[in-house]
Amino acid sequence: MPTRVMLMGLGPIGAGVARQLVARRNFKLVAAVDIDPAKVGRDLADIIDLAKRTRIKVGPDPVAAIRQTKPQVAVLCTSSSLKKVWPQIETVLKRRVPIVSTTEELSYPFLSNRALARKIDAAAKKAKVAVVGTGVNPGFAMDALPIALTAVCERVHAVRVERVQDARIRRLPFQKKIGSGLSVEEFGERVKAGTVRHVGLAESVSMIGDALGWKLERVTDEIQPMIAKGPVESRFLRVEAGRVCGITQDGVGYRDGKPAIVLHMEAYLGAPESYDSVQIEGSPPLFVKALGGYHGDVATTSITVNTIPKVLQAAPGLHTMRTLALPSFAGGR
Repeated sequence: MPTRVMLMGLGPIGAGVARQLVARRNFKLVAAVDIDPAKVGRDLADIIDLAKRTRIKVGPDPVAAIRQTKPQVAVLCTSSSLKKVWPQIETVLKRRVPIVSTTEELSYPFLSNRALARKIDAAAKKAKVAVVGTGVNPGFAMDALPIALTAVCERVHAVRVERVQDARIRRLPFQKKIGSGLSVEEFGERVKAGTVRHVGLAESVSMIGDALGWKLERVTDEIQPMIAKGPVESRFLRVEAGRVCGITQDGVGYRDGKPAIVLHMEAYLGAPESYDSVQIEGSPPLFVKALGGYHGDVATTSITVNTIPKVLQAAPGLHTMRTLALPSFAGGR
């Protein structure tokens, strides 16, 4: 029988997850929840651009949705912030429903959200279900994948991961999140406010360090603007020369006073090449490069859906992509 799924959050990522769930025969989307008044009460098909009606009306209340539809798992695509998502997680866990979430800070919360991580773990164990945060980054490209690649090494001295994206192909919220169109001064102000940044680099550094058994002395997360050298535009916005077209960000974990883990990310409108690469300094040395990279939106929605069977099989508690069984494509037409 198909797995019954409740979806919370119908932004661009949530909509992508919904489309995949509707298309795959081993899942049955039974409920969709969003607090946006413009979406509540409408057929899900209208929200996610499907020609065929789904007979699923978007509702604002997850408790009512769980009571009425009895989902086997909930997928949360609501916020990057674990503090904001915690009440939603708590509500779902009180109804004994396991969770897969795209909340970046949930991917490896033991560094900056340790107290909340303990609460979530305890609540999940009490409910006898599993919880995991996943996505393409964090969740795969800059943590789970490099960790897996070290399995063939007899020694590892350093890890460097690079993720470079031409942000023109990404959704508008992502383009805004990396500061596209801002002045340099505005960019700096948004960075200080925490509204312009990629969330998850520090979490990924910590995940890799713990997986390798390294005690990291410190973890840094530094952000700089990418400045447009000429006019550049996506289908959503146009950036003039001299203004910010995106972001460069480095998460670094130090060991013995030296950078042992370096996660370098560039996301900006007009990047000449998109790619993802992992370089491991060790024995044997490894260099793996994915030409074209992993499409952020498609990859995030896909790994979220593909993780559902694994969270259903997992022991109760808070998991990460380190502790969960390896996901794979989970069937479809």
